[in-house]
Amino acid sequence: MGKERSIVVLADSQTEMKKKAGSCRSWILMDAEGKSTVLDVDKYAIMDRVQIHARDLRILDPLLSYPSTILSREKAIVLNLEHIKAIITHEEVLLRDPLDDNVIPVVEELQRRLPFINSIREGQEDGNELGDQQDVEAGEEDESPFEFRALEVALEAICSFFDARTTELETAAYPALDELTTKAE
Repeated sequence: MGKERSIVVLADSQTEMKKKAGSCRSWILMDAEGKSTVLDVDKYAIMDRVQIHARDLRILDPLLSYPSTILSREKAIVLNLEHIKAIITHEEVLLRDPLDDNVIPVVEELQRRLPFINSIREGQEDGNELGDQQDVEAGEEDESPFEFRALEVALEAICSFFDARTTELETAAYPALDELTTKAE
């Protein structure tokens, strides 16, 4: 009987390990400088890092069906916009499934735009002067908090995605509609 128990315990611990390994998700963490790190962590590590509740993290679960949502919480903004599933804090962005073909352009755009603003700030702090036009543009950009700039990139990306899908649908639908109108006449 002792052997049976040890086998059952071993099977239970293996099952638990598989569940824990299965619950780890791939995220990309991007800070205000545009530095990115790929993380494979479970939901508890994410909840602890960004100080959100499980119910808020649940809307990002691809296995559950939730409509597109933007939640504003005390220390984070939680985004579920089709394929863009992100958590934005005042100093970093966490994007789920960074290797997804639809998410890669968002990651690249965040890497391109976030450090640019910070390098302008550093240049102004160091006393470097920019052209008049660049000063005006940089001044406008500098006033926006990190969260808003990251949110702007996500919203632009989802709008571009919908625009491309609309164009695809129009391309397919217009010939069919034209054919229907000629048959109706």
